[in-house]
Amino acid sequence: MKLLIRNLSRSTTEEELKKLFEEYGTVQYCDLVLDKTTGDSKGFAFVEIPKSGEAKVAIKKLNSKNVAGNIIRVKKAENKKT
Repeated sequence: MKLLIRNLSRSTTEEELKKLFEEYGTVQYCDLVLDKTTGDSKGFAFVEIPKSGEAKVAIKKLNSKNVAGNIIRVKKAENKKT
């Protein structure tokens, strides 16, 4: 299941985010979205957790959690319309 994580602190790294989600299951990948020009975090990321049950626990436990001073929002990512 692909998860969307919003309202991340600009200082949160991809590695920190991956470790946070690995507490709840196997993380297939973690993709912190960066600004193409500056290379700075845009404040959101995608995390893929293959097992649906683990992903749902991660959503429940991490949504509205304070991470690096920001209350993050975690939900299932919507499929992009083409």
